[in-house]
Amino acid sequence: MPHLKKPQKAEPLVKEWDRKAQKSGSRHTVYAVNGDEYTGDWQDNKKHGKGTQIWKNTGAIYDGDWECGKRSGYGTLSLPHTVTGEYVKVYSGDWKNDKKHGFGTNFYKVSAYYEGEWRRGERCGWGRMHYENGDIYEGEWLGDKHNGQGKLQIANGNRYEGTWKDGKKHGPGKFFYLDKGQLYEGVWVEDIAKCGTVVDFGREGAPSPTIYPVPKVHLADPVAVLKEAQSQLPVEQE
Repeated sequence: MPHLKKPQKAEPLVKEWDRKAQKSGSRHTVYAVNGDEYTGDWQDNKKHGKGTQIWKNTGAIYDGDWECGKRSGYGTLSLPHTVTGEYVKVYSGDWKNDKKHGFGTNFYKVSAYYEGEWRRGERCGWGRMHYENGDIYEGEWLGDKHNGQGKLQIANGNRYEGTWKDGKKHGPGKFFYLDKGQLYEGVWVEDIAKCGTVVDFGREGAPSPTIYPVPKVHLADPVAVLKEAQSQLPVEQE
């Protein structure tokens, strides 16, 4: 008897359409239902590799690395200017799981920007912040605030070097009042100088020196007196 071949079953159209719809490799622009658009690499139906995403609602553009559908690696985020409509760079640097993570630069305004370390979308680690008023902070960050050791250079030339906590001067530190020609060295509690010493520092060349120099304090043991006073404050000493 002749051998009869069984006819092959045709693939259901639904499966064929689903297979063709699966995105993998490089593709032209793909439009989402909400109007967002993506051009770049795919893997297992997720953005993966190099690609550019445009969000319709905000007009934001991200150009860079992707991993499993999320921004991960190096990339740049830009937004349209509210007046001119031209694109302005907002952040350029490392990403992880769709958040700023690693080292990067964030531009808040033309003259205000941060360059340094990030963790889960917040400034964390070492970083330098240039403020719009001309102040510059360089040092440690935690939870998007000055935290740890850092230096604040004020626009008028004065500066603080020391310990910070939750964005405030807190702990041992020095404040150089270069406009008056004085130096305070001591302990701070929540941005307030609590206990320390004030001495003349460059008073001769200061633009607005005090009327009188700081008088000398005559104590048998001024260091011991200062340490005793500082021990009563609610901060850790170095």
